[in-house]
Amino acid sequence: MATPVDPAYRERLKALADKYAAALPERLDAVDRALAAVLAEGAGQPQLEALHHSLHTIAGSAGSFGFRLLGEQARQLEQQVRAMLEQGASWDGAEGEIGRFLEWARRDPISATHPAHD
Repeated sequence: MATPVDPAYRERLKALADKYAAALPERLDAVDRALAAVLAEGAGQPQLEALHHSLHTIAGSAGSFGFRLLGEQARQLEQQVRAMLEQGASWDGAEGEIGRFLEWARRDPISATHPAHD
């Protein structure tokens, strides 16, 4: 990998990663709220769309800021929810998977290993 010409590049990149990390609890709370709405109101279109959006927000940016596995896990869950929206895929097991994701992400979001893979 080439070294950037701009000497402050790494500092700015670290600052952006720190800002992302600081906002991560709020993003995880959005997933938690969307999951709670699905559980309370049912897995209808609006509830699943909110859950999909909250997971997509994490999946789309996490890897750019050094949270590679977090982004990959969010992407897998996002794709499951999209299948529910588009193809009527089953909700079975999704609650547990999303719950485990949230628990892990709150504890160690920068980790390169996910408990389900240990």
